[in-house]
This record gives sequence, C-alpha cells and structure tokens, in this order.
Amino acid sequence: MQGELLRRDQRSPREDQRSSLERLRPERLRTDCPVLLSERLVMRAPHEEDIDALAHLANNAKVATMVSRMPHPYTANDAADFVRRTKNGEIGKCVYAITKAENGAFIGCCGVEPHLDGRTVEIGYWLGEPYWNQGFTTEACHALVDMVFRTRQDVDQIDARCRVMNVASRRVIQKCGFQFQGSGLAASLALGSNVPVEWYRLDRKTWMSLRSWGSVL
Repeated sequence: MQGELLRRDQRSPREDQRSSLERLRPERLRTDCPVLLSERLVMRAPHEEDIDALAHLANNAKVATMVSRMPHPYTANDAADFVRRTKNGEIGKCVYAITKAENGAFIGCCGVEPHLDGRTVEIGYWLGEPYWNQGFTTEACHALVDMVFRTRQDVDQIDARCRVMNVASRRVIQKCGFQFQGSGLAASLALGSNVPVEWYRLDRKTWMSLRSWGSVL
C-alpha cells in the first residue's frame, strides 16, 4: 500500500485532475447522497477505489476508539465490506467519503443517520490522523449540516455525539453551532465496552441564524 501511495504522489497534476473527475462520473453517484463541494473538499459516495486508503487510515486505534462502530484492527476486508454495505444502503442512506478537491485523495468519512421520530437525524464523522488539525473536519460538517437542512424540510434538528475525552471533536461540534444536551454511555466496538459520551443538538432555527459560515453546496 505504501508503494501505491508513492505512485499516486508521483502523478502529474493533470493526472490527478483526471482521476478526481473519474471518481465523479454520474454512474458512480448515488441519488440519495448528493455530491457536496466545499472550498477544499469533495464529499461523495464511497467506492472501490477508496478501499486501500480507507483501510490504511481506519486501521488506527486513535481513530477507532473515538467512533462507535469501527473495529480495530481494521483490514482491507473490513474496508471492502464497508463500501459494499454503503452501496447497498445497509449503513444509512447518506454516507460520504471525504476527499480533497485538489487531488481526490480519500481522507475520511461522514454520514447522516435518521432517528425513529422522523424529525431528527444524527451526523457522524472521522478523519485520518494525517489530516487532523487542518480544519477539514469542521469544513465537512458544515457541508453536511447545510445539506441536511436545505434538502430535508422534514428535519427539525440534527444531533451529534463525541466521547467526553475527545476535545477536538467537541470543538468541531461547537464550531458548527451545536448546543450541549447531556451525557451518557455509548458502545465502542473497538474497545468492546461502553464509553462516556456527550450529546449535542442543532435545531433549524439556530442553523438559519448561523448561515454566515457560507454556502457549501
């Protein structure tokens, strides 16, 4: 896989642009998961070409222990199964691969999951460690939140959770306007136990007052 990453680094800018456009061919896109564009990111449905990068970035205990449903170790088979299940709609209806607009590089995932009440959805996200502390997660979450409230008039509020110890994730959630609601426990697949989490919520009215962060669609 390191060899594959090296070969990608050696490609010309024109080759990178063609590769990025190839990933956006209409037949690769899901109608229930519209492509989102922001200043530095393209967010689109995961596909087979993401498997190597997905397995490489997700096979990191620092990532897996901060999300609820990621196993550790994380193998190429896990990555392939994730892509297959997202294509089949088995993992929510709107799962995104987060990629860099400049070269199409896969850097993480995010998604939207509906609650049973039909008026609330929950967003989740993770980013590969090499891309932390660069503002990518906040940028992706802004795009995701804007998409939900603009395209889903039936949704009144969006929830988000983070581990109590995950200061960076809490900061992302707060930057997106979410308000603290409470704390509790959630299962961690990687740790095989329940962990303390904080729960946040953003309602439509608050989002409308915060739209100064700009359009990302």
